[in-house]
Amino acid sequence: MLKIVLTIIAGVSAFVTTAATAGPVLDAVRARGQLNCGVHPGIVGFMHADSQGAWRGLSIDMCRATAAALFGDASKVKYIPLDAAKRFPALDAGEVDLLASNSTMTLSRDAGADFAAIYYYDGQGFMLPRKLGKRVVGDLNGSTICIQPGTTTEANVADFFRQNKMTYKPVLIESVDELRTAFFAGRCDVLTADLSNLYATRAAYASNPSDYAILPRAITKEPLGLAVRHGDHQFADIVRWSVYAMIEAEEYGITSRNVDEAVKIDNPVLKRILGVTPGMGKALGVDEKWAYNIVKQVGNYGESYERNLGANTVLKIPRGLNNPWRDGGMLYAPPIR
Repeated sequence: MLKIVLTIIAGVSAFVTTAATAGPVLDAVRARGQLNCGVHPGIVGFMHADSQGAWRGLSIDMCRATAAALFGDASKVKYIPLDAAKRFPALDAGEVDLLASNSTMTLSRDAGADFAAIYYYDGQGFMLPRKLGKRVVGDLNGSTICIQPGTTTEANVADFFRQNKMTYKPVLIESVDELRTAFFAGRCDVLTADLSNLYATRAAYASNPSDYAILPRAITKEPLGLAVRHGDHQFADIVRWSVYAMIEAEEYGITSRNVDEAVKIDNPVLKRILGVTPGMGKALGVDEKWAYNIVKQVGNYGESYERNLGANTVLKIPRGLNNPWRDGGMLYAPPIR
């Protein structure tokens, strides 16, 4: 009996040791001293390089948050632009550690990679010149539609038009820049993409944004997630909880401006989140100040949203589903405890 008990204890000890050991992705990231983050070549408000070459946007902030948790420094990120068809092969090949490219989480994609967290709830829609007089999705029957191939967008349009017994003529263009140019040059009647992408495209590239309408109906659910490779659960946990920390910070009113005061408040929840009470960092295998560093350097989710997409930006995208759950949205983080 003693031999059996010792065998069980040894087995449990081996499991705990294995679970606490960093996997290949995390080992490589730490050895490199930098997170390689795969991003879209450019979507204003989500990921784009400014005139100084600095990357900015909501998706970029997700990469920065992970770097802040890993290194205590949100700047330790290399951004690698990837076209839609190349992003998952690049992740699988190890060319990037993390995809923050406004990629929709689907079953088939999640079976080939791990979606660590959803950071934006979106839906696919349509943009077209107002002069065409089309006001609802049903008016699009017979339209010519510009579509980027190799995306869920392409399959969604085919499914929607087939289900509604409507016809369309696809204009497939892989390059994002060429796709936009084709649409604004009139090579197609309609541009389809996630609504977030359409808002960004209209604001950044239309000579007169008011000439273009974005139809009010979304035809799909498009949860945009952060994807990592299979096989490194600890790295996936760090990515996941970095997003949750931003969401949780907004819920508790912790911002980049008041976080230094928040650490002094005698509240057990805040102490746990901000690392005053140790344990959460150890559980993830990072510094106890991991969440403090995220909020201090990147901000909470609401700060990032307003800075990149909100009312004072060119996009002015209503938060809608991306409100905290208490405000009727979908943002909900499990407890940090």
